[in-house]
Amino acid sequence: MKNQIRFFKSQINKITTQHYQNSQIQRKNFVSLHPISNIIRILYKMTLQQEIQRRRTFAIIAHPDAGKTTLTEKLLLFGGAIHIAGAVKSNKIKKSATSDWMEIEKQRGISVATSVMGFEYNNHKINILDTPGHQDFAEDTYRTLTAVDSVIIVVDVAKGVETQTRKLMEVCRMRNTPVMIFVNKMDREGKDPFDILDELEEELKIAVRPLTLPIDSGERFKGVYNLYQNSLDLYQPSKQIVSESINIDIHSSELEKHIGDSLAKTLREEAELVTEVYPEFDREAYLAGKLAPVFFGSALTTFGVKELLDCFIEIAPSPKPVQAEERVVNPYEEALTGFIFKIHANMDPNHRSCIAFVKICSGKFERNVNYKHVRFNRLMKFSSPTAFMAQKKEILDEAFAGDIVGLPDNGNFKIGDTITSGENLHFKGLPSFSPEMFKYIENADPMKSKQLQRGIDQLMDEGVAQLFTNQFNGRKIIGTVGQLQFEVIQYRLLHEYGAQCRWEPVNLYKACWIESDNAAQLADFKKRKFQYMAHDKDGRDVFLAESSYILMMAQQDFKDIKFHFNSEF
Repeated sequence: MKNQIRFFKSQINKITTQHYQNSQIQRKNFVSLHPISNIIRILYKMTLQQEIQRRRTFAIIAHPDAGKTTLTEKLLLFGGAIHIAGAVKSNKIKKSATSDWMEIEKQRGISVATSVMGFEYNNHKINILDTPGHQDFAEDTYRTLTAVDSVIIVVDVAKGVETQTRKLMEVCRMRNTPVMIFVNKMDREGKDPFDILDELEEELKIAVRPLTLPIDSGERFKGVYNLYQNSLDLYQPSKQIVSESINIDIHSSELEKHIGDSLAKTLREEAELVTEVYPEFDREAYLAGKLAPVFFGSALTTFGVKELLDCFIEIAPSPKPVQAEERVVNPYEEALTGFIFKIHANMDPNHRSCIAFVKICSGKFERNVNYKHVRFNRLMKFSSPTAFMAQKKEILDEAFAGDIVGLPDNGNFKIGDTITSGENLHFKGLPSFSPEMFKYIENADPMKSKQLQRGIDQLMDEGVAQLFTNQFNGRKIIGTVGQLQFEVIQYRLLHEYGAQCRWEPVNLYKACWIESDNAAQLADFKKRKFQYMAHDKDGRDVFLAESSYILMMAQQDFKDIKFHFNSEF
């Protein structure tokens, strides 16, 4: 298709050069009138549509230690993006996980930032966003979920549905995001599969439909029967060997030869139970976020992962329309639109570079083409846009709706910014939430004050925490969701910026963004509460309440002031 377009373009150039070089008809006008140009336009639209339809952009979410990053590694392995799957815990395999590339992630064995990875598989372009599972980094995960078209939830068969899984499912439900569930660690002792299915329905408040059925579990685990493809997948306890599917009807006598009479009888009974109890798989219900297909397997031993991936690329949605403030943006529009959902500092520590991650919502992104930065109301050209494999990146010439593109950032972007072909659009849904923990940040090395300031500015732009400057004493306060974020910030400031910081306690309950149409009352409030007023990094007024009682009294005494608990208002 692309060769055809190049051929037609060359023909137009040839005709216009030879026959219309001295003509009064402008080349631009001629091309628009010439029938070949109509063919090119049709072919371009067809190519654009095909490219967008083959995109699958999704996030993998789970409670910590459910096996989320391990599953990501095995998906990359099938896509040929890596040749050796790494481990999250470094004592298992010498190679660490591709998506956990930061030094602190390797040491702690957890993900602390969302990683973006893209690869080709069966003529589909797969974009995976591996998110942090730890609740202290939930805000990064919430923002990431605005940039995906579907989600895979990983559940530990022994632990079932855990706290963070429920919270993340709530976010998916709010956005009607299609959800697929992978029940992991079937090679270990755990709950009964039907107990897990019941728990998934009850805890996640979504209808489920198993598309694979496990054959026993733990040390007796034999494999799974694929109800979607009517095939038997026999388990081999190896991290390097991938099991092959055997096409067998569940009622065939061949089944007994592979798994024995007892297990074959149990499997048929369970398959019949699935048919009677659970609804038929309906792709439309899945795409509407009403039905979750369930797969069973073991990510560590690469079992059940290929079945999950094959089914995923077949039923998961291609890029979907995105709601902007002004209108709904269709992915197949020719004009480019996209928004910044993540900023990461120091992806390459040697160059101290910042990268802004853009989710392309519509059209085609091209290198060295001018696009409008809506907040700045000016055109920007990007000479080095990048595609990612976690920390590794390569220059790309084009990207389509559904893709994630990295743009070099010298302080031009903040989370929520929009780039377009010229239209003024604003995408919502990427708020900063009111923090729950606060500490003063102080410089522990006076010789490195510039490095500390630069590090704080860049890390706050990432959205890992929030910075408030107290108007009373000018001291800087860091607000986070959890204690672990303070440790990560301190670690990264030291190892990435060469700056040392120390934390000092501050007794605060809540940070509230304030606004009012009553200018006199707002001025009176700021005067009375001057000691507890601060500015966020964008210069907006923030009230730092010491307790829930003080906040409640302030809301009662100043009726015309609106107290906001997230930054989008």
